[in-house]
Amino acid sequence: MSARPTSTRLDPVAVRRVLREAGLRPRHSLSQNFLADVDVLDAILAEAAPSPGRHVLEIGPGLGILTAGLLAAGAAVTAIELDHGLAERLRSEFAAEIAAVGTEPSAAGGLRLVEGDALDEDIAALCEPPYDVVANLPYHVTSPILHLLLGAPPRPERAVLMVQREVADRITAAPGAMSYLSVFVQYHARASIAFVVPPAAFEPEPAVDSAVIVVEPFRDDAGLLPPAEEDELWRLVQAAFRERRKMIHNVLARQLPVEPARVDAALAATGIAPDRRPQTLAVGEWLALREALTPIGADTRGRRATAEAQRDR
Repeated sequence: MSARPTSTRLDPVAVRRVLREAGLRPRHSLSQNFLADVDVLDAILAEAAPSPGRHVLEIGPGLGILTAGLLAAGAAVTAIELDHGLAERLRSEFAAEIAAVGTEPSAAGGLRLVEGDALDEDIAALCEPPYDVVANLPYHVTSPILHLLLGAPPRPERAVLMVQREVADRITAAPGAMSYLSVFVQYHARASIAFVVPPAAFEPEPAVDSAVIVVEPFRDDAGLLPPAEEDELWRLVQAAFRERRKMIHNVLARQLPVEPARVDAALAATGIAPDRRPQTLAVGEWLALREALTPIGADTRGRRATAEAQRDR
């Protein structure tokens, strides 16, 4: 398998030329902003550290710029692309790498291309562990993709993801600025911002900064709750973040099918002051509060999350 260097010319003009030659245009509806900065590309690959034969899942490969770097390092790549035109170009560009998978599914430097929506794919069937994820995620599906990757095994061992800067800040937030998404990701994984990427690194330029985050999921045996108890945890957290700026006592008494006296007792048992706001609670406090409140029944009032909580998901 011939290596593809990552230090070739990569800039907005080159990206526009490739798109024009392929008869393609960026689709705003799919959040298509193509990486056009070789220094950022190399920095992503340095964080990902792909190695020969290592299985890597790439979501939204686009023009294959990041894909080429992963393949050059010898990774066995599974790439999921929704856009038919881009998928056709990838089949042409990486015909040899795709052919290699036909004889050896885990071939170093081989590419398995899946045309479809990653949210509809069976990750367990596509990615036998251990595997990593390296992706420039479409901004509009970042939260659903994180739920897909972290919500159930097999979870990746490491994920290096380009996301919108605002979402990166939300994911890695400390108590005081937490959201439903912060709690969800930090319950499942260690998450940090590796570096910030300016709009000029893309073609076309997005209206906001981006950031590369590193997400390292905890092992399945590292204290994660059984499924039924975890569902109860998320009912609690979702209920609280419907009114994230209100006092935790008042929010839970309104939003959960739990007697106010039980809320009082649970807050007292966990040492959480009743006038604190949901955004100030750390993951460990949510876990303790769930344990003190259990059982938490289904929300019989049929409330839905607020627009903010839905966005965080």
